[in-house]
Amino acid sequence: MTHSLRIPDLTIPTRPQPGTGWSAGVGPGDAGDPAISDVDVIRVNGAARLAGTVHVVGAKNSALKLMAAALLAPGRSVITNVPRITDIAIMGEVLRRLGCDVRFDEDDPVDPMVAVGGVPRSRSVTIDVPERPGVEADYDLVRRLRASICVLGPLLARCGYVRVAHPGGDAIGSRGLDMHISGLTRMGADISGEHGFVIASAPQGLHGAEITLEFPSVGATENLVMAAVLADGTTVIDNAAREPEIVDICTMLIRMGALIEGEGTSTITVVGVPRLQPVRHATVGDRIVAGTWAFGAAMTRGDVTVTGLDPSYLEIALDKVVAAGGLVETRANAFRVRMDDRPRAVDVVTLPYPGFATDLLPMAIGLAALSDGASLITENIFDGRFMFANEMMRLGADIKTDGHHAVVRGRERLSGAPVRATDIRAGAGLIIAGLCADGVTEVSHVHHVDRGYPDFVADLRALGIEVERATAPEEPELTI
Repeated sequence: MTHSLRIPDLTIPTRPQPGTGWSAGVGPGDAGDPAISDVDVIRVNGAARLAGTVHVVGAKNSALKLMAAALLAPGRSVITNVPRITDIAIMGEVLRRLGCDVRFDEDDPVDPMVAVGGVPRSRSVTIDVPERPGVEADYDLVRRLRASICVLGPLLARCGYVRVAHPGGDAIGSRGLDMHISGLTRMGADISGEHGFVIASAPQGLHGAEITLEFPSVGATENLVMAAVLADGTTVIDNAAREPEIVDICTMLIRMGALIEGEGTSTITVVGVPRLQPVRHATVGDRIVAGTWAFGAAMTRGDVTVTGLDPSYLEIALDKVVAAGGLVETRANAFRVRMDDRPRAVDVVTLPYPGFATDLLPMAIGLAALSDGASLITENIFDGRFMFANEMMRLGADIKTDGHHAVVRGRERLSGAPVRATDIRAGAGLIIAGLCADGVTEVSHVHHVDRGYPDFVADLRALGIEVERATAPEEPELTI
């Protein structure tokens, strides 16, 4: 059984094939799929409490890169536990335009913990990669999905030439490609920019190199590792990112035949091999979605059990919940968070993994806005992450920002209001904050939320929340 996921305003040619699913441009009314639109709003009633069990499927930040890694080996790779979100659909179309056959199939719809109304929250994606894939990633797709820059390393390694449009993504600050370019240049690539494209060539192939990253960038680490697996010689990446998603992609590459050591540490060593083989691989659970529910339970003084993730991936975040007064129980591939009283104020500093994840900062600010006391929140990763603070203040949050710092003075309760999601995690944070407000909170631009959460509304309902998703009323035309 297959379903299609509609991507709004994505006017791209599709190649209709039986079982492709998730094809861009599919119209509304597809059974079992949530409507996804940039004009939708989500409304929640305040004074609500999250209670129950929620299952977390594969990590968006891993699945997208695993799909790109499939380009490294001709033949059929299968990636399972892939979340049903718009970004995955866009990446599927990126790969189709590179000459791959891409098909999405349902994961097991029987288990109620991994299904919404009988429709799985995750899918498997089958990618048939040709011997000679295409070498250009178009702007109309790349601008919608920053993660599509991760095709740069695999295509350069396999084809010796690639043109990738300069990426867009969330409006949460500058995220340059300097470390990607510097590392690939050290590996023998000639890289230039022209007409909005990053153009890289290595006609003699890439070679091993010693690379030290200025910052443990996840994207740069991923691109460089994927390029190095087919390079001639040994590549050593110092100050590499250590996230579980890095370990996940390295695990898949090793199963494909790559020689990699040190994944999960700050030094990754890759010995290039002539050729890789396609594989079947399951995506690691999404720690950011899991962390969202952990903070949601704390904010609403709820009781939530999260399954589908190794809780050690959230050690720092769960420690903050405990410091705020929450009770946390962990077991294999699951954890439970319960908050009985008003949270205590805690300070939070975002850092590269294993530090506190920047993607959980909106939830940390939401918790601080309701806590007893003042919290100092420091953002060290993205310079625009506090953009959503103005929307939180519309809900009555007492927030003062100064550069990379925010002082948040907690209040007993917030006040419902219309607000706008500015990025994926801000949207989720605002919706949960609305559960702690008097009256109704309406969050617009929820297409951002659809990019990171497979079915946020259904999960909220499963946790006991009255929630409505609707089309926003059209704004009246203004005439002069």
